[in-house]
Amino acid sequence: VILLLNRPDMSNQKVPASVYRAMSKAELTAELEKLRTELQQLRIAQVTGGVASKVCKIKYVRKAIARVLTVINYNTKVAVAAQYLDKKLVPKDLRPKLTRKKRQELTKKQKSLRTRRQRRNDCGRKKKIYAYMP
Repeated sequence: VILLLNRPDMSNQKVPASVYRAMSKAELTAELEKLRTELQQLRIAQVTGGVASKVCKIKYVRKAIARVLTVINYNTKVAVAAQYLDKKLVPKDLRPKLTRKKRQELTKKQKSLRTRRQRRNDCGRKKKIYAYMP
């Protein structure tokens, strides 16, 4: 007789994130609440020495909660990014990461700016030529 204690049953099947992405925010919140209550019940079963199949299910429920939270956070970030699409100032977490050097680099406009002295020298004044007479 083979014991199948650690084998997940069909209720432990992973729900793909694409299913959660199709849900609205209210549905996601309801699903999150349902998963959290289920996790609470499973933890109680674990403490009281419940069945191994229930204890084994904790892992799947925790990962499902993480999946739902990831989709919720992604959706809110996309919504906030849409608000700042045409704005001049954008929050730091929505800016491109790049590298530190690239972030601190001067903009094209800043690079093209010239000082008054540089403009005066560029405007076609002849350079003075000095002759050296030993």
